[in-house]
Amino acid sequence: MPSDRAQPGQQPDADPGPRDGRRDHSRHDWRDRWRGSWRAWRPFVVKPLRRGIFIFVLLLIIEYLIVPELVGASKDLNLLSRVNPAWLAAGVVLEGASLFCYGLLTQAVLPPGAHHPGLSRLFRIDLAAAAVAHVIPAGTVGSAGIGYRLFTAEGIKGNDAAVMMATKGLGSTVVLNVLLWLSLVVSIPLAGFHPIYVTVAIIGAVVLLAVAALALGITRGARRASRILRAIGDRIPGLTGDRLERAVLDTAASLSALGRDRRVLAWSLTWASLNWLLDAASLWCFVAAFGRLLNPVELFAAYGIANVAGVLPLTPAGLGVIDSLAPLLLVSFGLTRSVATLGVLGWRLVNFWLPIPAGAAAYVSLKVPRGAGLKAMRSAVTALLSRSDP
Repeated sequence: MPSDRAQPGQQPDADPGPRDGRRDHSRHDWRDRWRGSWRAWRPFVVKPLRRGIFIFVLLLIIEYLIVPELVGASKDLNLLSRVNPAWLAAGVVLEGASLFCYGLLTQAVLPPGAHHPGLSRLFRIDLAAAAVAHVIPAGTVGSAGIGYRLFTAEGIKGNDAAVMMATKGLGSTVVLNVLLWLSLVVSIPLAGFHPIYVTVAIIGAVVLLAVAALALGITRGARRASRILRAIGDRIPGLTGDRLERAVLDTAASLSALGRDRRVLAWSLTWASLNWLLDAASLWCFVAAFGRLLNPVELFAAYGIANVAGVLPLTPAGLGVIDSLAPLLLVSFGLTRSVATLGVLGWRLVNFWLPIPAGAAAYVSLKVPRGAGLKAMRSAVTALLSRSDP
């Protein structure tokens, strides 16, 4: 007669009884509760943590990079009594002209057939984006987000705005590196070879190759890339493969059209070059205000190296990096440390700090109708700060 009891030497059959089922169920319940509680607490943990890290890094920059420069400059404040106000005014005007050329570059790279809201509004959007880029680390990402929202709010299609911003950013980077290479080649016979030139040349070559590979991949390999992205897009919630494929193909078509239009290409290179050259000329004027007329080619070499280093997403718009590196490079070209430090600090007042309130005012002018009152202006500034909050 069969028996349910196990024979000697035989293990009883595993029976997933109700106890094991309850254990698995309780484990899943615990995981779900933990995930739910983390989602509820995440806004109160992640945001203060990011803000604390940002403040800590900012304090380190101020303590070890900015304060030493200010202390060194304070020992030579007697130079302020001999400053030339005409050169200071020229430096401010040239910095404003540099920012305006960036607005002209934005206008030049608008894709053919795209909505044109007017140069004034494009310029103010660029100023507002610059203000955001100057207050958060890796500010280019945050400024791109607010710039995209403002461009699309003005009636520019999302794809046209994305193509314009990508073309402008990549093109401006390429122009800076090309100008820097030219200045290094010319400055070597004038001031000799500096070891940092090798590092800068390697970084510049990597940047140019990366940009060239990206442009070639988008324009020549758009069909293959779009098919891959279509398969990926079908697996992303809220996105379809057809939509992602169409975006890639539209971007490739717009970039190809911009590349074939020689007139647009010429104006884009002109405005991008003037944006950098006028900014460097502003620095030259601030140095000249303290009585030293530096060779423009050598000054641009120092300016270019500092700006390439400042692109690294460590601080907002190279804060602390450019401020400390530029004086050191200018000293290597023959300036005294006091003149180099005071000249760079004066230039950074209009290059870095002035665009912040100017960009906030530009944002208010875009978002607040005339006569809306102080309360509406305050709300617009609050919205801008909340979008740029680290």
